Amino acid sequence: GGAIVGDVVSTMDAIDASARKIVDIIGVIDGIAFQTNILALNAAVEAARAGEQGRGFAVVATEVRSLAQRSAAAAKEIKVLIGDSVEKVDSGAQLVKKAGQTMDEIVQSVAQVNTIIGQISAAGEEQRAGIEQVHQAVAQMDEVTQQNAALVEEAAAASRSMQGQAAELAEKVAVFRLPQQARGVLG
Repeated sequence: GGAIVGDVVSTMDAIDASARKIVDIIGVIDGIAFQTNILALNAAVEAARAGEQGRGFAVVATEVRSLAQRSAAAAKEIKVLIGDSVEKVDSGAQLVKKAGQTMDEIVQSVAQVNTIIGQISAAGEEQRAGIEQVHQAVAQMDEVTQQNAALVEEAAAASRSMQGQAAELAEKVAVFRLPQQARGVLG
């Protein structure tokens, strides 16, 4: 975008330079018209001095003078138009320059947005990795919990078995009668 704006500015500068050359050429044409007008006036004066013999020459001198005046008027109009065009080219160049600055700002903003998107992407990747670690930790906790539940079940079964064995042992031992004094020491 910035290169195109630069090309437009260069083109407008070239147009401006060409317009200024045209103004210079018009100045030359205006000068020639002025000199031609003076020559035509001099020719008319000389034709008037010549009398009858200079009448034809006087008509030509008048036509040349008229042509010189029209050329001068046209040159002035062209000069005004070219001056207006130069002003518009200058104004356009300023607008293009501002557009170029705006384009540069947009390019910088897009670069900043790209950087931010990259940072967001990296943060998202870190977050995904963190979630994966949490998932693995939860899976390990689940596995340990299941192992603990199995161990608790085994311990409960062993406890029930020992309880049954203790009750059985108590029944078998109850058969034996100990003297009262020995019972107090044991019991």
